[in-house]
Parts: sequence; C-alpha cells; structure tokens
Amino acid sequence: MLVAGAGAGYVTAPKRIAPEALPEYTADPGRGARIFNAGGCASCHAAPGARGEARLVLSGGLRLKTPFGTFVAPNISPDPDHGIGAWSEADFVSAVMLGTAPDGRHYYPAFPYTSYARMRQEDVRDLFAYLKTLPPSERADEPHELGFPFNIRRGLGLWKLLYLSPEPVTSGGDETVARGRYLVEGPGHCGECHTPRDPFGGLDLDRWLRGAPSPDGEGKVPDITPARLDWSAADIAYYLETGFTPDFDSAGGAMVEVIENISRLPAEDRQAIAAYLKSLAAPGGS
Repeated sequence: MLVAGAGAGYVTAPKRIAPEALPEYTADPGRGARIFNAGGCASCHAAPGARGEARLVLSGGLRLKTPFGTFVAPNISPDPDHGIGAWSEADFVSAVMLGTAPDGRHYYPAFPYTSYARMRQEDVRDLFAYLKTLPPSERADEPHELGFPFNIRRGLGLWKLLYLSPEPVTSGGDETVARGRYLVEGPGHCGECHTPRDPFGGLDLDRWLRGAPSPDGEGKVPDITPARLDWSAADIAYYLETGFTPDFDSAGGAMVEVIENISRLPAEDRQAIAAYLKSLAAPGGS
C-alpha cells in the first residue's frame, strides 16, 4: 500500500523543465509580441477595464467566475517581487507548457496550459522575452476563492494525467490549415471556451469547438464548426479583423477582447485561422 501511494505521489507530482534541458536558442521579443497577441495575454492579465497602452501593464486582477470557484488572474509583469521578473526562462516554460509554478505548485487550469502545451517551446521563450520588455507593476496577487475539494492543488496532478497533452486535437490539411491549427489549438486556446467540458472540467475533444455554456454561467459560447458556422473563410477572417459579421452585426461579450488581440496579427494568421475552421469535419464526418 505504501509503495502504491508513493507511486501515485510520483506520477501526480508537478513536472518542471530543468534549465539545462532547454536547447540553445536566442529568444526574439519581436516574435514574442506576435504570440502575445495570438494568446490574448492582455485580456486576462491587464487590469480590468484597461485600454490602450495600459493593456501592456500586466498587473492582473481580473476575476474569473467558474463552477469551481473564482480565480483571480495574477500579475505577470516583469516586476521582480510581485510579477515574474525574478523567473528564469525554464520557470516560464514550465509554467506555460506544464502548468507548474516556480515554487513547485500545480497551477489551476483556469490558466489554459492544456492548450499552451501544444505550443512550440521557441514561441514560449520568445513570449517570455517580450514580457520582460513591458512595464512592471507592484500590484500584489489576490488568492483564488475556492472551496473544498478544489482548494487542494495536489489533485491537479491526476487531472493533468487525464487532460494535459502536447498532441494536436485534429490533423490533416495544407500549410495554411496547419498554421491555423497551431494558432487555434495552441496559443489562441479557442477550445477553452468553444468546447464543452466533462464533469471533471476537462475539454470533451469529441465535441471540439461545438459550443459550450459560457464559463461565467451567462449564455452560451457558439459552435464555430462548419456544422453551425456557414460563413466563408473570407467572412471569418474579416470578422476576426473588424468584429463585423456578414449580416452587418458586430461582436459582443468576450469576443470584443479576442478580436482586439487577433486584429493585431498579420492578415495571413487570420486567414489561417479561417482556413482551419473551415477544414473541420461536421459531426459524423471523417
């Protein structure tokens, strides 16, 4: 029994990337800025209501209400005491791709590392280089508001065994579709809102992007597969740039923030996202 318990403790322990395991690489903050926009980092980590240049002060504070409790986005500015200024590159890669804090704790998956696990390590390192160029903030983090048993982090090790994987959700397609897949399934973490979840809070990948209840409990996040979204690829790309739909409506809710970020990407990235969404099989298809 003791051996079994020790084995369970080992496999569910937080995993980290050792600094010496990182390949030789010179990170590029310019490329990191592109990943920053693709990932919508400012939407969660800027102060609530921040606009313009203030969105680059990643002081945190946004409250994310979920069925499991309320999570409060942390300060990820380069402040060494209250942000991530004292982190190493390996700390950051471990956090983003493995969901492990520098002090060895599991992060809660309100931080969408199950999507970020599909990112290229070089892109994560570029993102870290970019974040270090942004203004520091001395705002102290607030604790999450979680009841039992969700306030016990060690159980997240088992959750990660079930749901944390670097494997893509879909396959196939040309180079443009592959780029769109990377953006949607990885840094863009679109599935975190557009895909239903199972009772344990993991994404139901068999219903990938087929719509889900809104995380805050109000309304529904739409199905964006071809089964329900009959827009052309050009319509989708235009919407991601401007927020305007083919029938002259405009984006609302959380999509306003998403479009503010995605509109900053090169046009070819928005076209790739559109091509990927159009490539998805309808339910029952191959």
